[in-house]
Amino acid sequence: MAAAAAAAGVSSVWWVWCVWCSGGGGGRRGRWRGPRCPGSPLSLWAVLLPLLLAPALPLPPAAADITDGNSEHLKREHSLIKPYQGVGSSSMPLWDFQGSTMLTSQYVRLTPDERSKEGSIWNHLPCFLKDWEMHVHFKVHGTGKKNLHGDGFALWYTRDRLMPGPVFGSKDNFHGLAVFLDTYPNDETTERVFPYISVMVNNGTLAYDHSKDGRWTELAGCTADFRNQNHDTFLAVRYSRGRLTVMTDVEDKNEWKNCIDISGVRLPTGYYFGASAGTGDLSDNHDIISLKLFQLMVEHSPDEENIDWTKIEPSVSFLKSPKDNVDDPTGNFRSGPLTGWKVFLLLLCSLLGIIVCAVVGAVVFQKRQERNKRFY
Repeated sequence: MAAAAAAAGVSSVWWVWCVWCSGGGGGRRGRWRGPRCPGSPLSLWAVLLPLLLAPALPLPPAAADITDGNSEHLKREHSLIKPYQGVGSSSMPLWDFQGSTMLTSQYVRLTPDERSKEGSIWNHLPCFLKDWEMHVHFKVHGTGKKNLHGDGFALWYTRDRLMPGPVFGSKDNFHGLAVFLDTYPNDETTERVFPYISVMVNNGTLAYDHSKDGRWTELAGCTADFRNQNHDTFLAVRYSRGRLTVMTDVEDKNEWKNCIDISGVRLPTGYYFGASAGTGDLSDNHDIISLKLFQLMVEHSPDEENIDWTKIEPSVSFLKSPKDNVDDPTGNFRSGPLTGWKVFLLLLCSLLGIIVCAVVGAVVFQKRQERNKRFY
């Protein structure tokens, strides 16, 4: 689409240029007027270049899509916010704890920095919002150095809750959505840089492979250095009209950074939000400071409104074959969709080709005009 728009722009500018340089189309046809057409037709670059490069320039991150946190959109029945109620107990209104989870006045600790611990926290109420956004304020920290720490934690939107298991403290073969914040590379051959964030959508038929860090079932992922930071770390998960977006704010810049953006995701309503963590031979503190769920005000078509969203099966319209999941050092898949820079370079090369054609056309046009002068 960008290339087509650029081509149309080139055609328009070329026509205006020719009319201008030929004296407005009237009078003595073909007269090249020096003052109106500076120096060489190569000066056409000055006109064409801004037009051609404009559609190819990379756009800033879609942080504007992330809500600013206005309380009017906040759904308190699905949010965990200070001051916590029930400090010192094993439960609190609207949320259930399990395993090693401990509630303090400052955070909810899913696991302490101890071996072989599992903990989780789950919302009491199912969520019936079709379009939502979750902001997570978290902290992962511990005494382990380099790779001597683990394993990470997971955020869940699933059919079942309070089901302990081997996947970051929760059950495998789940129904719904999982966002994994993995801090330890189990696959020694991987080229990924950890900590690593990935997402998985499951209808109960897929198993998470810890030995490969979930690579076979991962939809997309990115590297994010969120462990042992001295500043606040945040994650945003947005689901709207089949589009799943994950963004991070872990660099103390108070701005969201793109991590994951996938279309074609189908999630039902009526599932539960939760968070869980697990440690093995290595450990870390996994703390949740707040979970804030926002309702997104999105209009749906009458057909969409008539769908029973509670009956939708979790799915993705396009899944990569496991053989395609070949890592590169940036955490992207080599055979995955084009990244922003690849699209930019592709468009740039295409537009440079158009520019070259335009310049050649300008030279040919100049030669023709000079030849026509001989008859006047």
